[in-house]
Amino acid sequence: MVYPPDVAARVLAEVFTAEEVERARRYHRPGYVAVAADLALGLGVLSALAFGAPGERLHRAVAGLPWWAEVLALVALVLGILWTARLPLAFWRGYLHERRWGFSTQAARGWLADRLKGLGVALVLDGLLLLGLVAAARAFPRAWPAVASPGAALAVLAVTFAGPVLLEPIFNRFAPLADEGLAAELRTLAERAGVPVREVLVADASRRTRKENAYVSGLGRTRRVVLYDTLLRRRDPALTRLVVAHELGHRRARHVARGTALGMAGAAAGILVLWALLSSPAVRGAVGVAGAGDPGVVPFVLLVGRVLGILGSPLAAALSRRWEREADRASLELTGDPGTFERSHRELAV
Repeated sequence: MVYPPDVAARVLAEVFTAEEVERARRYHRPGYVAVAADLALGLGVLSALAFGAPGERLHRAVAGLPWWAEVLALVALVLGILWTARLPLAFWRGYLHERRWGFSTQAARGWLADRLKGLGVALVLDGLLLLGLVAAARAFPRAWPAVASPGAALAVLAVTFAGPVLLEPIFNRFAPLADEGLAAELRTLAERAGVPVREVLVADASRRTRKENAYVSGLGRTRRVVLYDTLLRRRDPALTRLVVAHELGHRRARHVARGTALGMAGAAAGILVLWALLSSPAVRGAVGVAGAGDPGVVPFVLLVGRVLGILGSPLAAALSRRWEREADRASLELTGDPGTFERSHRELAV
């Protein structure tokens, strides 16, 4: 339900004190500014590399390499430059701001290590995707979208399926939940939700944050419930059941499957947008490439992907809020505990 502004303000005042509301605003407002600045900076850097002299210099620096090596080198250079340019804002937003508000438990070295891991993952994934795109365009000069579109969609599916096994362990360590009684309760809860899980694991989130959470990841045989150790430290089984029930609600409503399908469709559509843009001689001239099979197209492809992601974010946000409400209703239904529901949402918000 969406309340009119006056009703929403009255409900907010009944649930939270004026000090709590103002504290939340002080925490979030600078973050919104930082996000906007980061988006603008990222677009500016990629635009300069796609259309300007900096991109030409990068292309000349790797000229002479085999085409596949040129693609990978350009991906590494572009992502490295973008990562470096965004680092100061990311450091303020993800480290200084979080420590100031008492959320982050990391040292600066640990935070930087995580950022470098993220860069490494992006280099591998984006490198493989761009390599596949350029290879398809070189092998099928006239029909490359027919190959690249389904390929991009399948890549999204593969990452969703393999992420829990291949990507999550890069950032967290996992162990089976030691409390066998609670683990059995959560498995029973998952069975009742119609989304049985293979494992109930605990992630060592406390080495990064004091925030509490849980999630269900993976598809099919890779599906598992993951609890933050910060949530377990509450020693509040009712809260844990409610949070897990919310996450199971997402799975019962097939939000992950629907989100994956939308991501696959978006990836395929992105290839078609790229094809339409590169069909224009004016665009190819501005980018300085002969077509999608030219390794120099790398910065432009990354720019188009970022722009499409920004344009799609309002739809993603609207779907997210709708799906969160559906998951909340599912958590109430699965636990039958409205008291814990009200208490936990207030405590987590505070």
